[in-house]
Amino acid sequence: MITKRIIPCLDVKNGRVVKGVNFEGVSDVSSPVALAEYYSKSGADELVFYDITASFEGRKLFTDILTEVASKIFIPLTVGGGINTADDFDRVLKCGADKVSVNSGAIKNPSLISEAAKKYGNQCVVISADVKRVDGSFRVFAKGGREDTGMEAVAWIKHCVELGAGEVVLNSIDTDGVKKGFDIEILSKVLDAVNVPVIASGGAGCINDFVELFTKLPDIDAGLAASIFHFGEVTIPELKQNLYKNSINVRLN
Repeated sequence: MITKRIIPCLDVKNGRVVKGVNFEGVSDVSSPVALAEYYSKSGADELVFYDITASFEGRKLFTDILTEVASKIFIPLTVGGGINTADDFDRVLKCGADKVSVNSGAIKNPSLISEAAKKYGNQCVVISADVKRVDGSFRVFAKGGREDTGMEAVAWIKHCVELGAGEVVLNSIDTDGVKKGFDIEILSKVLDAVNVPVIASGGAGCINDFVELFTKLPDIDAGLAASIFHFGEVTIPELKQNLYKNSINVRLN
């Protein structure tokens, strides 16, 4: 049985980790370097680092902070925000990232996915999709959840995987920061549509939300969360112990 991954997410704005609700009203949390080091030592399986305003502000990702984060951790690191060209992939990987997450950059130029997959391998290319319900359908949003692309989410994600994305991070805007559980409905649809690892993001509020995620969707590969880890509501060791007791296969330190 495949080991389920637990992944904290660092949403970084102006060099600080922040967190909001439904992608809005962000508040300051901590230093990304200090948090990354803490998560690496406390049993996180991977870490995701998003420069959340890079695309919206039309600039490149903060590489100085990223380099420092990468130097402090010993787990795989996925990085996203302002990734628009193959050169951006190269720059971020040279800073210490293991995988690169694309969202708005792929929406503007889908061939970026195939170009990067060819150059660095499918396993390096992660498609991150910010999804929200609009008039009864699931839509893809760009620029940090600010812009409705009008594209149907499952079809878009499937297309990205066909182009070469080796992993999917599905961020549900509807459940983000609400702490009422993961968006099982859209996750189930995406799992049915693709054959690469899918990471659930948005909605974790307690340990039971992860138990429900992995129980209801046994094919999901990982659960990603921010608030509950950042504010100490749930620690990764206690989460993993609870998952293990519920017969969910996790890596225990």
